[in-house]
Amino acid sequence: MADQKTNNKNSVDTDEPPKKKVSEINLLWVFLSPYKSTIFKALIALVVAASATLIIPQAIRQIIDQGFTSVSIDTINLYFLGLLGIAFILAMATFARYYLVTWLGERVVTDIRSEVFAKVLTLSPIFFEKNRSGDILSRLNTDTTVIQSVVGSTASVALRNVITMIGGLIMMLYTNWLLTAYVFMLLPFIVAPLIFLGRKVRNLSRISQDKIAEASATANETIGAVQTVQSYTQENFENNKYSGFIETAFGAAIDRTKMRAILTFLIILLVFGAVDLVLWLGARDVIAGNITSGELTAFVIYAILVAGAMGALSEVYGELQRAAGAASRCLEIISTESEIQPPEDPFSFPSPSRGELSFNDVRFAYPSRPTENILDGFNLDVKGGETVAIVGPSGAGKTTVFQLLQRFYDPQIGAITIDGVALTDADPVDVRKHLGVVSQESMIFATSIADNIRYGNQDATEEMITAAAKAARADEFIDRLPEGMDTYLGERGTRLSGGQRQRIAIARAVLQDAQILLLDEATSALDAENEKLVQAALEKLMQNKTTLVVAHRLATVQKADRIVVMDQGQIVESGNHEELLEKDGLYAHLAGLQFGV
Repeated sequence: MADQKTNNKNSVDTDEPPKKKVSEINLLWVFLSPYKSTIFKALIALVVAASATLIIPQAIRQIIDQGFTSVSIDTINLYFLGLLGIAFILAMATFARYYLVTWLGERVVTDIRSEVFAKVLTLSPIFFEKNRSGDILSRLNTDTTVIQSVVGSTASVALRNVITMIGGLIMMLYTNWLLTAYVFMLLPFIVAPLIFLGRKVRNLSRISQDKIAEASATANETIGAVQTVQSYTQENFENNKYSGFIETAFGAAIDRTKMRAILTFLIILLVFGAVDLVLWLGARDVIAGNITSGELTAFVIYAILVAGAMGALSEVYGELQRAAGAASRCLEIISTESEIQPPEDPFSFPSPSRGELSFNDVRFAYPSRPTENILDGFNLDVKGGETVAIVGPSGAGKTTVFQLLQRFYDPQIGAITIDGVALTDADPVDVRKHLGVVSQESMIFATSIADNIRYGNQDATEEMITAAAKAARADEFIDRLPEGMDTYLGERGTRLSGGQRQRIAIARAVLQDAQILLLDEATSALDAENEKLVQAALEKLMQNKTTLVVAHRLATVQKADRIVVMDQGQIVESGNHEELLEKDGLYAHLAGLQFGV
């Protein structure tokens, strides 16, 4: 246990994107490697297309050197028929390349999105304390779209131009080695700015994407709270705040674009300046009779192909650097390790579950506030089938008890067990399957009533869903709806009242049929009529189950088998309602404030 405590302590604050430099190439290869055959076919198509392009200047050279008047019409026909055949091969290879690389880009970005989303779902609340949901969505959508553009288009353009450039240089060497030597002497002056400015483009791309993510996070937060914004008439304030973010993002994008434009300008100037110099030297050699006109023509075409390829690469390089920044942001999430990890050999819970709970000398502080102990020496034993209410002033640590029970966090010291199994020895997924939760703000998804209830058990039949709705007293309003169980509820269940949302959540918990129930202020936000309906549904749900109830309103916990009173992370009183009133302690004080006794 000591080792476990030490490990827990050391693991605090690890659930965040890694700070080390990550390899974007490795990330992309992980997702590309399952499709090696597609990559191979695309490369063949690229090579064929580039080869067809490079053959054309040689055909033109032969025609020019032999002259139109020195060969028969049949020979001319043969040359141009061959040229048409090459064009057909080029078209077919280009078609195959475009289809294959586009498919590859769509497939890879789908896999990356799936991997990022799957990873996000496994991360503990510590990650979400430090990362805004809008930023995560930006990585999931915007950044992956950049990667898709590169893998599905830009990368193939880059490869085509690399092959064309290398092949063109080889053919230039074959055509005239001396002129090619001049080109190689000039090459370092072209490549150096490409590398230097390309790095700047990459850094600016990362900054631009971060700014876009900030703007996205702000928009996501504001839209999620749009009614609050409108209630306080803060539309102009929020609009100005968002405008500030997107203007900053615009400025960062312009800086990136400016650097890419400078890069493109320099490359085009240097490349075509070098071509102009070589052509001048070549023209002098033709006049001197050192090379033929056909040689120079072929060399010129190859030089133009190489220059065009290098000019295109200067633009593509900026896109590749932008994609590297996007891949880095995605890799940060994929590489993030959740603080809450299942052990290598997790223990299994007894079946059937007894529903016994135990907190043994638990001390806990949230990673964002490591010096503030929310629970300090917390001890609590709950028997199977017992209903225990947890009350106390705000900040006493009541909700934290539920957070730890669901293993969203691990305590720094102490142990928590369910049916004798320490939660740190069990798989977090298995832990949560033993717990049914109904909170004050139950999450309702933008789908039908039936699908929301089915969330408690995806294998449930229609009959089971209907029975759960009845047990939760939700059938009372569902039957009045024109579409019944198929009624679409809107985002966060905006079409339902608070009481109706709670009863849907209770129906979900009924369907889950967990042996342990956690009720966190489940009725505190309801009016008297809805509270009575929800309370009746909860009482039915609680039958024969272990139940922990957190509540500020003491009227809702008077029927509990036991009431424990928390203050400053510890249990200071325990007993039933009457016993606690007689003790005249903290519970009696709270009761006096609420009941006037």
